[in-house]
Amino acid sequence: MASFSIKFLAPSLPNPTRFSKSTTLKLNATPPQTVAAAGPPEVAAERLEPRVEEKDGYWIVKEQFRQGINPQEKVKIEKEPMKLFMENGIEELAKIPIEEIDQSKLTKDDIDVRLKWLGLFHRRKNQYGRFMMRLKLPNGVTTSAQTRYLASVIRKYGEEGCADITTRQNWQIRGVVLPDVPEILKGLEEVGLTSLQSGMDNVRNPVGNPLAGIDPEEIVDTRPYTNLLSQFITGNSRGNPTVSNLPRKWNPCVVGSHDLYEHPHINDLAYMPAIKDGRFGFNLLVGGFFSAKRCDEAIPLDAWVPADDVVPVCKAILEAFRDLGFRGNRQKCRMMWLIDELGVEGFRAEVEKRMPQQELERASPEDLVQKQWERRDYLGVHPQKQEGHSFIGLHIPVGRVQADDMDDLARLADEYGSGELRLTVEQNIIIPNIENSKIEALLKEPILSKFSPDPPILMKGLVACTGNQFCGQAIIETKARSLKITEEVQRQVSLTRPVRMHWTGCPNTCAQVQVADIGFMGCLTRDKDKKTVEGADVFLGGRIGSDSHLGEVYKKAVPCDELVPLIVDLLVKNFGAVPREREETED
Repeated sequence: MASFSIKFLAPSLPNPTRFSKSTTLKLNATPPQTVAAAGPPEVAAERLEPRVEEKDGYWIVKEQFRQGINPQEKVKIEKEPMKLFMENGIEELAKIPIEEIDQSKLTKDDIDVRLKWLGLFHRRKNQYGRFMMRLKLPNGVTTSAQTRYLASVIRKYGEEGCADITTRQNWQIRGVVLPDVPEILKGLEEVGLTSLQSGMDNVRNPVGNPLAGIDPEEIVDTRPYTNLLSQFITGNSRGNPTVSNLPRKWNPCVVGSHDLYEHPHINDLAYMPAIKDGRFGFNLLVGGFFSAKRCDEAIPLDAWVPADDVVPVCKAILEAFRDLGFRGNRQKCRMMWLIDELGVEGFRAEVEKRMPQQELERASPEDLVQKQWERRDYLGVHPQKQEGHSFIGLHIPVGRVQADDMDDLARLADEYGSGELRLTVEQNIIIPNIENSKIEALLKEPILSKFSPDPPILMKGLVACTGNQFCGQAIIETKARSLKITEEVQRQVSLTRPVRMHWTGCPNTCAQVQVADIGFMGCLTRDKDKKTVEGADVFLGGRIGSDSHLGEVYKKAVPCDELVPLIVDLLVKNFGAVPREREETED
């Protein structure tokens, strides 16, 4: 296989005159100052020997490090997953009947594990023979043509087909069958999309500011950086095996807003805009993650990179993680476990030696994100920085859409905007670049009765994962239940400010319940009659923005049928809600 290289276009950088030394700046992503910091862990030299090596163009675990590796690592060693794409193995696999595929461990592992490198997730438990396909959509930016194509894919699957907006500004489409995959992949390429390297031990969708380039208050347009990262990660959609055999998944984001719409504290790598010696660049946060057994906020790496080094430092961090990360217990394979073992300075040294010049500057104290900033609501109509234009934020209830919905949204983007749509981490959609003269007509569109720019206050912050309708790991149903329960709660209390409620079907917490004001994590429990029923562990106190904080368990194993009075009580006691009976009496 030919050696791997990519040529990148240089991104447009912010005007350096905006960032003079006299600019008022806030501190954020710099390391905290301590009186007596603990010494770094002692790490033996042999521990820093890379555990992987390149062989025939792909990266594999060395023989001497294979003892105690987890089953997923063994699947990767048995057959390189990227060959299904880079050597066109998917063409042959798609021709084999699924019943025949199940008769061989090798091909069964292909459809259950290796196809995740192509963004395909077999729904063996709940939709046998059907797949969810996850895309790569840097910064959540998509086009009307892309949206229509995805609609055409799911439409053919009838009731089995639908699409979801994810908490990483991304599309997931459902109902896909294996024989259709080669044609779908070709169709994605024709409209400028890819699903490559979007699952399993790969880099996930690069998140950015959903208002990039249109926000009058933005710090920097994140789109050039998220695009460059995605191009690097996927090898310009041709495949990049250099970073496709990580110990575990890895999430990046580039921050461009004071609002921190990008949720940097829960990403493995977050680029925080900062000035150093008059140069624009980014301080780095590392290690934020959620898992079933542990959740941690990202911490400062004490590193700053100029804007031109966004990709090189990403590559260096990924290679350090790839080379040295744990590959045993899957619950201990995320990057923060490696940072714990090496210490921040030790990990930083490993990153530095993998930089092109083996140099990594210390963090800048001139962080551009203002800490005292009230997070703005992007739902509804708002003026853009471009005179005479506005954007509209539409609420998509728990992120679920059908084929006809996608066609309608694409039509709105064409008729009123510039043919562009943007997905948000809260599972909503923004249509930018609308001439102000068209706003009145847009607001009369029938589809806005379903996807409202001004939803009920409790619906605004409602997020839900796929749930057990489709996901085999989910313990409870989430999407329909979250809507039903929220509607009932709204009938009982009145609120003056949004409260973010997140529902996740299992401890993997894809819906990020720990960042919610109130979170619900699916479990099984017993009701008052001692019968096993669907329930939820309830989390409280998550915060986003500069004052980010992960919520903690408030009450465990609450039967879902008993959640409404508990939520009402929490809203009254903690969020200023007023019971509607009392509200009517006072009126």
